[in-house]
Amino acid sequence: MRKEIIYPARGVILDRNGKILVQNEPVYDLLVTPREVKDIDTLLLCDLLSIEKADFDERMKKARAHSPYRASQFMKQISSSVYATLQEHLYKFRGFYVQNRTVRNYPDSIAAQFLGYIQEVNEKDIERSNGFYRPGDYIGASGVERAYEDLLRGKRGVRNMMVDALNRPKGRFMEGKYDTLAVTGDGLVSSLDKELQILAEKMMKNKLGSVVAIEPSTGEILTFVSSPGYNPNKMVGREKGNNYMKMLHDETKPMFIRPIQASYPPGSVFKVVSALTAQQAGVINDQTIFYCGGGYRYSGGRAIMRCTHVDGATGLVKSIKMSCNTYYGYVYAKMIDGRGMESYKAYDLWRDGLQKFGLGTKLGIDLPGENPGLVPTSSFYTKRLGSNKWKSGYNISLSIGQGEMGITPLQMANIMAIVANRGFYYRPHLIKGIGEKQIAKEEFTEKIFAGVDAKYYEPVIEGMSQAVNQGGTGAASRIAGIEMCGKTGTVQNPHGDNHAVFFAFAPRDNPKIAIAVFVENAGYGGTWAAPIASMLVEKYLKDTITLPKYIQDRIYNGVLLPKPKKKVEKVPEKVKKDSTKNKTQQTLKTTATEPKKQAQAASLLVHHSQVKR
Repeated sequence: MRKEIIYPARGVILDRNGKILVQNEPVYDLLVTPREVKDIDTLLLCDLLSIEKADFDERMKKARAHSPYRASQFMKQISSSVYATLQEHLYKFRGFYVQNRTVRNYPDSIAAQFLGYIQEVNEKDIERSNGFYRPGDYIGASGVERAYEDLLRGKRGVRNMMVDALNRPKGRFMEGKYDTLAVTGDGLVSSLDKELQILAEKMMKNKLGSVVAIEPSTGEILTFVSSPGYNPNKMVGREKGNNYMKMLHDETKPMFIRPIQASYPPGSVFKVVSALTAQQAGVINDQTIFYCGGGYRYSGGRAIMRCTHVDGATGLVKSIKMSCNTYYGYVYAKMIDGRGMESYKAYDLWRDGLQKFGLGTKLGIDLPGENPGLVPTSSFYTKRLGSNKWKSGYNISLSIGQGEMGITPLQMANIMAIVANRGFYYRPHLIKGIGEKQIAKEEFTEKIFAGVDAKYYEPVIEGMSQAVNQGGTGAASRIAGIEMCGKTGTVQNPHGDNHAVFFAFAPRDNPKIAIAVFVENAGYGGTWAAPIASMLVEKYLKDTITLPKYIQDRIYNGVLLPKPKKKVEKVPEKVKKDSTKNKTQQTLKTTATEPKKQAQAASLLVHHSQVKR
C-alpha cells in the first residue's frame, strides 16, 4: 500500500471586477523511496529529466540521508510536458512515483509586492504550525499570500493506493474507504482595479516610487504600485532561488514594498493636516491672515525658513493654493508657543492630533511589514538639546513636513481619503471579500474619526481645488469636467535630487478616489507626480485620458532611475609603497612613446596615492 498526499489548490485571487490576478497551474513532484530502487535504467531516467548522472547520484544520496524507507522529493515542480514523457516510462523505475501539485501563475505579471509569493516551508514554519505543515509543503512568504495563508492554503487529502512489485497502481485500498478529500483554499476578491494597476505600473516604469489609490467611502485600495517591481512569475519554478538572489542584490530594491515600508518627509501635503489640526485647536480660522514676504523669520529674526515665492497677505485658502511655507511657519509657532503652556507640552498635543490622522502609527493594512513612519516625541528633542526649554524655532522644519518626520505613501493617500470624507477613514485594505460569500473582515468596516470636525475641511478643500483648477501649484494636472482637489509637493532630499509628490481626491463632491503619487529624485511634484495622478484619476472616473500626448509620452518614456554605483577596486593593504611606486614607474617607462597610455598610467599613479592616503 502507498499513501499518497493530495495537495489542495490554493485559493484564486481576483480583482474587484472578477478578473484573475492569481491562478494555479499543475506541476508534478517526482518522489523516491530509496530502499525500493532496484535494477533501473539510470541513464534513461537522467535523459528523461534532463539531468547528469552526477546530479542523479547526489539526489539519491540526499534521499537516503532523509530515510531509506520513506518517500522524499527527488525532483520538484516537473512541468506538464516533461511529465507527459516520463509517465510513459514510469513503470520502469521501481521506487519512483509522481505526486500532483499546483503552483501559482500570474497571467498579467503585475502587482508582485501586493500579491506576494509562496515558498517551501522551513523548520520554523513547521514548528510554528503545530504539525500542520510537513517538509515539502508550501506557505505564503509575503504579501497577500502570507497575510491570508490560513484561508488560501486549503486542506490536504490522502489517497491510499495498492501497488504491485513494479510500483504499478492496482486500485484504491478498500475502494477508498479510508481516503480523505483535499479541500481547495478560499478564493479572495481583492480591492485592486486590474486595469488601473496595469496603467499605473506602466507609468512608473524606470522610476523609483509609489502609487496608492484608495476608495474613500470604503478604504479599499484601488492601486498599489511599488516601483521598480518585478515579474511575480519569476518567483515560481526551479529558477526561483536564482531570481530571488538577483533581486536581493539589485540596487533599486525591487523586493522593497515602498507603499508601506518606505518612510519619507511628507513635504507640502502636511500643510493640509497642519491647517486642519490648527483650526480644531482654535489657533487659526478660515479668516486668519499672515503676511508672506518670501520667508518665515524665527529665533528673534536671526534665521529664516524661505518660501518659494512672495505671497503677501495670505489667508487659509490661499496658503493651500500657493503652498505658502511662511503661513505654516506662523501656524506651527502658534500651535507650539502660543497656547499658554510649555512648548514641549503643546508639542505633545500637536503630535496627538497627527496620530489621529494615522501619522507615526500603523494603519493596520492587511499586509505584513507595515512601517508606522515617524513623528518624533517631545522627549526626542529634549534629549537632543539637553533641555526642555526649546521653542517652535528649534524644529520649525516640521511645520512644512520636513525634518525628522517620515510618513509612508499609504499614509499620504489615507490623508487624502480623510479629507475627501470630511473627517474620517476606513482602514486601508487590499482584500474586500473572502470565499464564495465574499465576507469582509470586521476591522475594515469600522469608521475611524480623525479628530477634526467636518466644518473645518471646507476652506482646506477649497484651497486644494484652487491649486488644481484656478492657477495654483497643481494647475498642470487639471482634468476637464472633473473638479479634482490636489496638492503638489517637492520634498527636500539630503541624499540627492528632491522627490516629486502629488496628492489628490476627486470629484470634490461624493469623492470616488483618493490618490498619492511619490516619485523619488524626480524634482518638482507638478512636473512628474501630478500628471501621473491626473491620468489615473481620469482613467478611473471617465475611462479615458485627455492629457496632451506630449505629456503622456514624457511620463511613459521618462527614465529617472539612479545611475549604477561604480565599483571602486580596493588596493590590497599589504602592497608596499615601494612596490606600487616601482610598478607604476615601470609602466610609465615602457609606455613613454604612447601619450594616451602614458596619461592613463599617470592617472593610475594618482589613484593609487589617493587610495593609500
